[in-house]
Amino acid sequence: MSDSPTAAARSHDSTLIVMLVAAAYFMENLDGTIIATALPQMAHSFGVHPVDLSIGITSYLLTLAVFIPISGWAADRFGVRNVFTAALLVFTAASVACGMTDGLVSFTAARVVQGIGGAMMVPVGRLAVLRATPKDGLMRAIAFVTWPGLVAPVIGPPLGGFITTYSSWRWIFYINLPLGLIGIVLAWRFIRTAGASERRPFDVIGFVLCGLSGTAVMYAMELLGRVDTHWTQALAFLAVGLVAGAAALFHVRRTAHPVIDLSALRVKTFAASMAGGSLFRVSISAVPFLLPLMFQLGFGMNAFRSGLLTLAVFAGNLSMKIVSTQVMRRYGFRSVLLVNGVLAALSLAAMSLLTPETPYWIIVAVLFASGLVRSLQFGAINTLSFADVPKPQMSGASTLSSTVQQLTIGMGVALGAIALRIAAWLHGHGAQSVTNADFSVAFLLVSAVGFASIFDVFGLDARAGAHVSGHRAPRTGAIR
Repeated sequence: MSDSPTAAARSHDSTLIVMLVAAAYFMENLDGTIIATALPQMAHSFGVHPVDLSIGITSYLLTLAVFIPISGWAADRFGVRNVFTAALLVFTAASVACGMTDGLVSFTAARVVQGIGGAMMVPVGRLAVLRATPKDGLMRAIAFVTWPGLVAPVIGPPLGGFITTYSSWRWIFYINLPLGLIGIVLAWRFIRTAGASERRPFDVIGFVLCGLSGTAVMYAMELLGRVDTHWTQALAFLAVGLVAGAAALFHVRRTAHPVIDLSALRVKTFAASMAGGSLFRVSISAVPFLLPLMFQLGFGMNAFRSGLLTLAVFAGNLSMKIVSTQVMRRYGFRSVLLVNGVLAALSLAAMSLLTPETPYWIIVAVLFASGLVRSLQFGAINTLSFADVPKPQMSGASTLSSTVQQLTIGMGVALGAIALRIAAWLHGHGAQSVTNADFSVAFLLVSAVGFASIFDVFGLDARAGAHVSGHRAPRTGAIR
């Protein structure tokens, strides 16, 4: 009898932890997309061009990518409860600082600190869920934690547009304050302390080299997209990033405890998902940046209406989740990635045909269709990534995948800005002003990157990942 209340209490605590981590995941993903519709108003406050504010998105996403690899080490060394609570505190305080800034430099600095908190918050929170949840409830718990990451991009643009239109963009960040404070109290109360910490060595050299490489490459792309940057400056940062990346690659292959384990790249399906999948993420991640700007600067819409239209893309994302498993089982990963990859790239090219005179229902239909195909492609790539990875390599593969995914999302935003700058150059006018024609060219350039993402798929066998998808394919070799 005495065990029953204890078991009930543990089940209650586990449920609260799952809900807490889901809320943290929601906050992290929301802050990656919510400012997209507020960029013109924020640029006016800071006295800069709206395209230059892409650094406000890329700096946050880049910081996530740089610091995610050390989240597991920090949790083992200092304890899950301590790290998760501290991460919530840092994220919340940085959110308030973002709302209080009056310049692009200070805003970017606050976003970097916010990204550090987010990088520790979600991976460590997921670890807390794994430790607190019984095995029979693990699948349900992980699904519950994952869904807010899908919902946040859905409501981010319209919520940001609503706040910006009817209040101030600063409240986009201030709304994190009550959520963060509640989360800090609940985390300290319900996440149990673990036993002795694990003192495995930290790969300082690998962390510095990987961080320097990612930061330099991302900043180079950011500079290429800004209107006041010389090409030589951007190329110098790109060179530094490539050299640091080569040094990091040399180091992690020769150290016993690398910050990022690359051994899973020997698995063909994982390597293909990382290469082609990264190009696909880059192309798709440019859309949340380009669409709101096109609707506001090109079509003359307010932030709220722009956000509502952008909502159609993410509505398509969620709708595809209902049938994506059946589609992959019916046709297999290789066929889905090839055919659907082409459709996803074509959907990006179709956005170049939109004009201020296009009826709303056609705009919504194009965006919704794009959301459907991109969701299926994401699902296929993410599932195939780990289909053949051995269990001993799963942790390293997961860390590498999360890091690359965050980097490519940030690169997508930078790609959108670069595409606009190239379009302005092709049309013979300064990048300080953008036209509808510039957005058309930008979407065509982005779609070209999307087309390039499918070439790695040709080398896959028709039966690749069949033991995961359940697809029954004839025994045919890969197309050479």
